[in-house]
Amino acid sequence: MTSTDSYGIPPYEFRQTLGRFASGVTIITATDGEARRGMTANAFVSVSLTPPLILVSVDNRAHMHGLLSGDEVTRFGVSVLSSTQRHLSDHFAGRPGPEDAVPWFDHEGLPLIGGGVAQLVCRKEQVIPAGDHTLYLGFVEYARYTDDDPLLYFRGQYHELG
Repeated sequence: MTSTDSYGIPPYEFRQTLGRFASGVTIITATDGEARRGMTANAFVSVSLTPPLILVSVDNRAHMHGLLSGDEVTRFGVSVLSSTQRHLSDHFAGRPGPEDAVPWFDHEGLPLIGGGVAQLVCRKEQVIPAGDHTLYLGFVEYARYTDDDPLLYFRGQYHELG
């Protein structure tokens, strides 16, 4: 058995292959005491309609992982970005712009990103270790949406519908 067989395909090849799957772009949000925190994530999926469940995948090295893994944080937000919000994806992916350019709004004390295609407030239901990431299963307590066009991510670049 080769090392590739025991560990699967190499990470670069895996990333390049999965980059061929177009996805939306989300910002996962939570509070760290009084501070609002956010992280760009495209690993987001609907799990169940009844009950309403979603799943987000967070790198174990991310600050958001430490925040969501603790017992203090019981709820988190998911904001689906619109095609006009590329700068926010960059901001929360480690290339920050001015903090005052973030259109924060709160729903019952939880920070969300305004101007997006959709926003969800989720109660943390389950934390599932999964390799170098952790999966957070959320029960959706609140949702709102618009008919704006989403920001898409495909082959390592942003795209828009049409």
